[in-house]
Amino acid sequence: MPLIIESPSPVICSLPEAIEGLAALDIDPRDKASIHEAAHWLRKLNNNRTFLADVLLDRIAGRSAGQIESGYGPQAILLSPLRGHMFLRANIWPAEQDLCFRNSGAKSFVYGVPHDHNFSFLTSGYLGPGYSSDYFEYDYEAVTGVPGEDAGLHFVERSALHEGKLMLYRAHRDVHSQLPPESLSVSLNVMHVDPTQSWFDQYGFDLENGEITRVLSPNTTEVFLRTAVASGSEKALEFAAHIGASHPSERLQLASYEARAGLLNDPDERDELWRRGELSGSRMVAEIAKQRRAAAAVL
Repeated sequence: MPLIIESPSPVICSLPEAIEGLAALDIDPRDKASIHEAAHWLRKLNNNRTFLADVLLDRIAGRSAGQIESGYGPQAILLSPLRGHMFLRANIWPAEQDLCFRNSGAKSFVYGVPHDHNFSFLTSGYLGPGYSSDYFEYDYEAVTGVPGEDAGLHFVERSALHEGKLMLYRAHRDVHSQLPPESLSVSLNVMHVDPTQSWFDQYGFDLENGEITRVLSPNTTEVFLRTAVASGSEKALEFAAHIGASHPSERLQLASYEARAGLLNDPDERDELWRRGELSGSRMVAEIAKQRRAAAAVL
């Protein structure tokens, strides 16, 4: 489960102070000292019991237009722009009796959607009893990422992000399925941004069967590649073949095969393409290629 970080400091800071202090750290989630420094700043901001109400009221009143924006879904509030490799965020967690929950449903707030993250982040319980989570761990390197694959999930515990609790969610290790809090709650996050994170998948999971269900992380490069190939451009096809053979992202390699296969009307040509996929050296491409060839054989 996420690492619990002890930081009992009673010191209070303002939001601008926290932003500047965190930006100066150049946070590295692999560095224990760096994470503990960042956690101390989050603790000091968490100790400020009025800052969030102040910035939200300013936003509602139109006194800070453009400074505090929503993002990452209906409950997320961006508290800072990207500074170096980090930004600050607040998340609102409605309870089942709250109108926004009743209108939008649980999945709009990611309740009951087991998932990992392809980034690391610090979080603290700022207000209310906090959402609860069933926490699991798994070995990202041991899975291919194919839907239906055994994820090797290991259950750790169920616990709540109560006021003052401070944790580090570790990329590609911690999995959780969130449950609504007993009453409206808010968490604060220090989000770490890695330029390479879009090449690594974030997964959804089926807890009952312990399986990967799908990839949750968007990848605009994949969409661009599929669109270019769909145009039928010879240049795009050549580039897609290059991507399929050598790109370090298996997800993008697979996209190149799927995009090219979509242009082939001849079943034998499609089968030959997927046969090459089986021999590509990519576990993900090979598994999907095997499935596609098997499905075509029974038609």
